[in-house]
Amino acid sequence: MQLFIALPTKADTWRYAIEESLTDIQGVYASRFKKIIEENSTHKVLLYPFGTLGESTDLLEQAQAGLLQFVDQSPGFIGTLIPEAQVFLLPYVLPEKHSEIAYFFKHSKTIHQTFHKLYGEQDLELLTMFPEGNVAITTREVFRSKAGLSGMKIRVMSSPLLIETYKAFGAVPTPLPTGEIFGALQTNMIQGQENPWFYLESAKLYEVSNVITEIGHNLYTTAVMANKKFYESSTLADQALISRATKAATDFIIEYQRELEVSAKLTIKKSKPNVQYITLTDAEREPFRQSAKKVQSKFIEATGPSGKAILKQLKEDLNDAKNR
Repeated sequence: MQLFIALPTKADTWRYAIEESLTDIQGVYASRFKKIIEENSTHKVLLYPFGTLGESTDLLEQAQAGLLQFVDQSPGFIGTLIPEAQVFLLPYVLPEKHSEIAYFFKHSKTIHQTFHKLYGEQDLELLTMFPEGNVAITTREVFRSKAGLSGMKIRVMSSPLLIETYKAFGAVPTPLPTGEIFGALQTNMIQGQENPWFYLESAKLYEVSNVITEIGHNLYTTAVMANKKFYESSTLADQALISRATKAATDFIIEYQRELEVSAKLTIKKSKPNVQYITLTDAEREPFRQSAKKVQSKFIEATGPSGKAILKQLKEDLNDAKNR
């Protein structure tokens, strides 16, 4: 028996906004998503890179209002709306091994069940989350301890938990919009910031920094969302197509982000040979790990029983990824 896939009869244009450029990880993900949608339907997907429709908070509001059908957003930005989402910002919680990272993001009950419900309560259909790579810290001066960060203004996303994290690390956390990071570093308004390696390279943040340090504290995570009313009113064929495009783009990006991190490090070193790369040893990381326990307590304090249950489930998911 020959099977046929029924294509939607009505051609729609879907708007998809991201927090990065089209050549960054979110852009590559969205482009792959767009390709699958357009090759398998009569729909068109318009992509809006960072800056074209405003800052991250603007994009979220537009997605909730239905002006956007799809949007990418880090839990660091949505954490003020869904405090529990900041669990993905907790230092020294997410895995470091690639095999564990891939399994976790594809199979986590925290993502695909718990947060699916929480995002839905905010008029958002959570389609998936994916990693964008290890977070590194750029500074003007070398630091290898919490004392080395003392008094240093470090830019963070406007997330209560990231603010608590850098307070615990000894720094002065300074929330700023993404578009202001380069200028703030250039004028010494801030002395450092954190971002995944690919963004350090694409935004040329290394040009206004002398040292890039890995303390192993986190992965940069992004959520892919649809407007809930749009998604629920879509045909079953469209929902199946969105699911297919989401899965394929996620499978692709999990491998791609690892390769991009390697190439970003090489590009930065070639462009600025005197930049220092520092990776803290396990012994040097230990004081940061101990401080991270205080941040977990702050998270539970801020989110109550809901946050406590989510953190417990997250650790079970991570254990499954480790021992599968």
